[in-house]
Amino acid sequence: MEWASRWQMQFNVKKCKVVHFGKENLGFTYSMEEHCLENVDCEKDLDVVMSKDLKVAQQCQESYSKANRMLGLISRTVKYKNQEVLMNLYKSMVRPQYCSTVWSPHYVKDKQMLEKVQHRFTHMFSHLKKLPYEVRLEELGLWLLKEKRNRADIIEVFKMVKQLSSVPWNRFFKRAEDSVTHGHSWKLVKDCCRGVFPFRRNPIRRNPFRRNPIRQI
Repeated sequence: MEWASRWQMQFNVKKCKVVHFGKENLGFTYSMEEHCLENVDCEKDLDVVMSKDLKVAQQCQESYSKANRMLGLISRTVKYKNQEVLMNLYKSMVRPQYCSTVWSPHYVKDKQMLEKVQHRFTHMFSHLKKLPYEVRLEELGLWLLKEKRNRADIIEVFKMVKQLSSVPWNRFFKRAEDSVTHGHSWKLVKDCCRGVFPFRRNPIRRNPFRRNPIRQI
């Protein structure tokens, strides 16, 4: 901790915790300033919950609960339920999309749980209640949350390719040389981690991008 004192970066030791990742982790006990750090299964950093198995179920649950509470608050307190007013409130205060490229859900149950928030919001418009969910989204100009997460992934890959991000694109992808694309040669494929990542039986994923068709830039 000499460097922290030298640079006047004092840590609140009581708030520092240890999360052990991986099944083969020996789980050593760490200390700081003669204070034994607490071992925890998950911890929140920058409002994103990181668990020791790197699953995002708890983050999805917290986002779902927070969004539902805010949606209930809007429903109770806003009397003038104009479509433009409600849409602005929903997009700025409710939609559980914060930092979604980091904690994007992998399991169907988590995706469905998040989608319930938007499903409930579309029911707030009396003239749309009897319409199917997809029709209500079209009438309001909204996307499925899954589609928005796909869009966020594609934007992130575009930034990597155009060197607008500090992360190089070849860290996650490789160019497909044996395939023909429509007008350009930038068809990207994701590296397969079979036999490479030691925790392949664990849901920890080497490549954070989902199995959706993020193929061409």
